[in-house]
Amino acid sequence: MRLARLDSFVLRYPDPNDHGGERLTVLVRAEDADGVTGWGEAIAMWPEACKATCTILDEGFAPLLKAAGEIDTPRAWEMMRAQSWWYGEGGIASMALSAVDMALWDITGKRAGEPLWRLFGTRAHESLPACASCHVNLPTLEACVAEVEGFRARGFGSVKLGLGKRGRSPIGQDARMAVRFVEMLRAALGDDFEILVDVGNGIRWDVPTVIDAARAMHDLGVGWIEEPFYPTDIAAHRALKAAVAIPVAAGERCFTVTQYRDMIATGAVDVLGVDPARAEGITGFRATDALVQAAGLTLNAHAWSTAVTTAASLHLSAASTAARLFELKPHPVTVQDDLVAQPIRQTGGRVAPSDRPGLGIDVDEAVVRRLAIG
Repeated sequence: MRLARLDSFVLRYPDPNDHGGERLTVLVRAEDADGVTGWGEAIAMWPEACKATCTILDEGFAPLLKAAGEIDTPRAWEMMRAQSWWYGEGGIASMALSAVDMALWDITGKRAGEPLWRLFGTRAHESLPACASCHVNLPTLEACVAEVEGFRARGFGSVKLGLGKRGRSPIGQDARMAVRFVEMLRAALGDDFEILVDVGNGIRWDVPTVIDAARAMHDLGVGWIEEPFYPTDIAAHRALKAAVAIPVAAGERCFTVTQYRDMIATGAVDVLGVDPARAEGITGFRATDALVQAAGLTLNAHAWSTAVTTAASLHLSAASTAARLFELKPHPVTVQDDLVAQPIRQTGGRVAPSDRPGLGIDVDEAVVRRLAIG
């Protein structure tokens, strides 16, 4: 393909899944010389990070790739990595690279007339169990339990509880209350409903507190405990791994294949969370997936943004033998439900990737223009 255009858009939208908080992201629209378009995303989140991401996209990667002439997606990825080496390892440069890589894969699939999972060469899963990925933000334990009961009534077979988020819930600030919440959920939902716990970056439990909570959650059948420590605190991860049987998940704050490789090498993590809109795109995700599979670990796609990233994550998860579930936002949000013509939803507790070419989504550019700022 020959890249003809690369346009970036900062989108701002309220998200009921985040207690109505305002969220931002960056979308990229790429177009080749034959007029085939592709979409990608960089989850830059903060206003200054979105602005910096767009600068790299508009003034760095766009002229670089347009000047390259005929190019394929792997070569474009290598060129962007070489260029962004000067910016530092990971971070904003990786997010910008991710958006372009995703858009170019979308074009590649459309030009081939194939869905991405088929271009990847395998389909390990016809569909995946749908997990309601929620932020725990209601004021009482009882209200939070009732919310999760509502997810199960809609067909979800599991929930991931994001603690310490925006809202009125004290759950998570007190580890004992978090354990009590899981106890109440287990009593209300039974043993066949999977519960995952994301401690998250808004909470700072010390190592003994995490170990005590993790042991109690393991006894309650929690599937994994996620992001209990800052990712560079390897000593804390190793201490936890040595003390508990519950699987430990991490990786949401990694940005490169190299960082995932190093995390796997610690032997302290069982589940690797990877976001193709942040961690070097679809190409980077697949490289990390290969490392995860070789280590016999579990891969979990992070897709907590727009339908563009959800589509990419779903194709990647369907092609990975290391994936075992797929997260969806449980509450309606415009960047999932209005942004694309056919929103990605669970049916009967499962979610499957599209058989349509590329990402398999049709982005409504009027919605992009409506949400775009700057």
